[in-house]
Amino acid sequence: MLAMKKLIKTIFGLLTLIAVIYLAGALFYGAKTIHDLLGENKKLKQAISTLTHEDQIGYAKVVRQETRAGKLYTTVRFVETSRDDRLKTVLEKEYEIEGDTVHFDALIVTFSDQAVMDGKERSLYLWRRVYGENQTPAEGYAIEEQGAAPARYADLLGRLRLSERKIFWTAIWDLANDPEALQRHGIKAIYGNAVYKKLRPGLIYVFKISASGQVYPETVPDL
Repeated sequence: MLAMKKLIKTIFGLLTLIAVIYLAGALFYGAKTIHDLLGENKKLKQAISTLTHEDQIGYAKVVRQETRAGKLYTTVRFVETSRDDRLKTVLEKEYEIEGDTVHFDALIVTFSDQAVMDGKERSLYLWRRVYGENQTPAEGYAIEEQGAAPARYADLLGRLRLSERKIFWTAIWDLANDPEALQRHGIKAIYGNAVYKKLRPGLIYVFKISASGQVYPETVPDL
């Protein structure tokens, strides 16, 4: 019986040691991988180098406006378009907002020229949330899922392993709230870049990006 107890204790000790080593290795690998992906990973540099400047990144239109209990509500359809085809929809969602003034919040992540293969600056444009004038940004409705690969960039990291892709996107969303870490990785983020517009039926609000990275809506008739 004593020998059995010693054996069990020894096995338990070995399992504990293995678990500690595995956990430490996983944490080290995770940190190292994030550093590599945002620093010296050639596959990522090549992927980012394929990004081209975009001037249109989606649009919104009013589905309906109605008054209930003395309050105006606007149902807006938000559409995100493909990077290589403005007519191709990659994401489409509807939101009901109290009032008729709606804020659209984008996150712009700019990679320095050291972070890409051809030495030219590149940017990602990520939609964060939609919220009304009677809401705080934190109360808004998510457009893209925090930490997930945005629909318009689903193919960007095709050459990376799945685990690397997950680490990359998680890091991008997390680093957006850590400017100092962004600088260390050669990334500049313009976050909380919200534009707002009083929405009316019969119009389409096309979201465009200026050369300086600012989002602005352009109003056109809904044909």
